[in-house]
Amino acid sequence: MRFEVILWDVDGTLLDFPAAERAAIRKLFPKFGLGNCTDEMLKRYSVINRKYWNKLERGEMTKPQILVGRFEEFFSAEGMDPSVSERFNEAYQLCLGDTIVFCDHSKELVASLRGKIRQYVVSNGTVIAQTKKLKRSGFDELMDGIFLSEQVGFEKPAKEFFDCVFEELKDVNRDKVLIVGDSLTSDILGGNHAGIKTCWYNPQGIVNDTRARVDYEVRDLEEILGVI
Repeated sequence: MRFEVILWDVDGTLLDFPAAERAAIRKLFPKFGLGNCTDEMLKRYSVINRKYWNKLERGEMTKPQILVGRFEEFFSAEGMDPSVSERFNEAYQLCLGDTIVFCDHSKELVASLRGKIRQYVVSNGTVIAQTKKLKRSGFDELMDGIFLSEQVGFEKPAKEFFDCVFEELKDVNRDKVLIVGDSLTSDILGGNHAGIKTCWYNPQGIVNDTRARVDYEVRDLEEILGVI
């Protein structure tokens, strides 16, 4: 194989994050007395959410600030009480792991590579949400290790995040490491900062309008077999 290690992103790469996001928010709205969450509201929330995660990746806000801030802005924009944002986010983190939808045949792919190539999770998702997702999906037992930004102390795409990863991986040649992810600004740019090869999972075929350098691009995760 061309590579010895794969660093996998989770949300939007191995698992369908929008599906889990929609299910969690829809479940919590009535529990918080917020009524029904429509498709239009979810679309507006998704835009706000992405904006806050971009701020995190640029180091403009901390994880706690973006987790609550996104809901504060969303609820305020929808004419709802933003004071419930902190409690809503706490419940939301737990609910995110209730809905597991695999991207393509990601579980079968990871399972087929087990023992042939070392595989690790690298994620900016919260420890609470990701621990539940990885356990319920079975990825926790398929991976050789898990690196979550809250535990590492840095967020992707920071070089420091990957430096911590490689400290744990010991004497790995970075030329033999591939990161696979859907986010140009987090996964791919992070791979650039780390000095490793990048594989952009781009099922929608969107255009790369960022400064991130993509070494490989796939529309379906199965195509990764031809890369590694």
